[in-house]
Amino acid sequence: MRLSDLQRKEIVNIVDGKRVGIIIDIVVDEKGYINTLVLEDRRGRKFSREEYNIMWSQIVKIGDDIILIDTRNK
Repeated sequence: MRLSDLQRKEIVNIVDGKRVGIIIDIVVDEKGYINTLVLEDRRGRKFSREEYNIMWSQIVKIGDDIILIDTRNK
């Protein structure tokens, strides 16, 4: 799977069912494994954006169109 494939998927938090944001980047460790997804949240904001990280361990399921995360897990 390519980064561009991940970026097309919607990210939803299973805790509250809300859309979280879009993937703008990934952080890879020294062994080449994805450590963190960097997300951008632009909901309701035209000119500002907020970036935050989701740990790979927080991903519950990667489907065809969606990525489910659990923000209770760290």
